[in-house]
Amino acid sequence: MGLRAMVLAVSAALMLAGCGANFSGVDSTPEEVAAAAYRHPGPPELTLYTMINNRSGSGAHTSLMINASQRVVFDPAGSVRLRAVPEMRDVLYGITPQVREFYERAHARETYHVRIQTIQVSPEVAEAALRMAQTRGPVASAQCSASTSALLSQLPGFQSIKGTWYPNNLADQFAKLPGVTERTLYENDSDDKSIAIAKFEAEQAAKGKVAQTGQ
Repeated sequence: MGLRAMVLAVSAALMLAGCGANFSGVDSTPEEVAAAAYRHPGPPELTLYTMINNRSGSGAHTSLMINASQRVVFDPAGSVRLRAVPEMRDVLYGITPQVREFYERAHARETYHVRIQTIQVSPEVAEAALRMAQTRGPVASAQCSASTSALLSQLPGFQSIKGTWYPNNLADQFAKLPGVTERTLYENDSDDKSIAIAKFEAEQAAKGKVAQTGQ
């Protein structure tokens, strides 16, 4: 098989797995991004998300949460987007504890579970990851794992990470790094993520109305 045929085959496989279409849409404005910035008080760290098909065990999507001077999610060609969470070049901003919980649970549903791996890093490494994420996107379809592995491999202490098109392969490589902690999230929600998105946004809108009226 020639190189072009191999790339096309891999791309087709990832499209079927769920990492094949970029739903990013129009970027938010710099002002919206700046206004949403959220600095999490926890330690600098990187969290790798791997969405895995419950039936086949194949990896469907890869994303990376970065806790640096602000907490963001690098979500290349991702499909979970919220009106209240600004996005620019495949980076999601304003990752508060509530948004983080929603992001994780929206991906875990009756057909997929989420492998969540976290490693603490120095402030310098976290900030380098943030800068690279901000300049790397937007990512082309079917390249979520390729772009994330390329980013990680450039960070000090992550040179063992090799480029890969496969989410599970990247997760297995990440697991070998010293100090990684891991958990797995299962949910039984509908496979239609738009239902979870609509519910979350309705809840946030209701909270906003209560805050405005002082009730």
